[in-house]
Amino acid sequence: MRFMILVKANKDSEAGVLPDEKILTAMGKFNQQLEKAGVLLAGEGLQASSKGARVKFSGGKRTVTDGPFTETKELVAGFWLWQVKSMAAAIEWARRCPNPTGAEAEIEIRQVFEAEDFGAEFTPELREQEERVLAQAERLMKTPKP
Repeated sequence: MRFMILVKANKDSEAGVLPDEKILTAMGKFNQQLEKAGVLLAGEGLQASSKGARVKFSGGKRTVTDGPFTETKELVAGFWLWQVKSMAAAIEWARRCPNPTGAEAEIEIRQVFEAEDFGAEFTPELREQEERVLAQAERLMKTPKP
């Protein structure tokens, strides 16, 4: 099972305050443990919402709102993608995580949908298309950037 681990934003992350060396070192060690255990699929920190945008859909209409966004407790400051056997295993790994901010912090754990979760609606043609797209995305991730 795959799980997305969401690190919630706070006032500091939204102000662009970067983690100190102590937090970066602790997170680096934790990421090494995840990688060594075969759990870590991806993980990144995110820039403040002031550098982001939202696209709102209302029927056929699209509305773009530039950041920053006011409600920090609803924002994400970073994420991991983990491959573990169960929600319980994901929770156990999250409990081992160093405090991502050094202050009050919150991590949300969400299971990622797998192809089989969609049942018959996810036709063989759609599955094939999804596999091609994911394979291309994986190739792009491995391509060196200029």
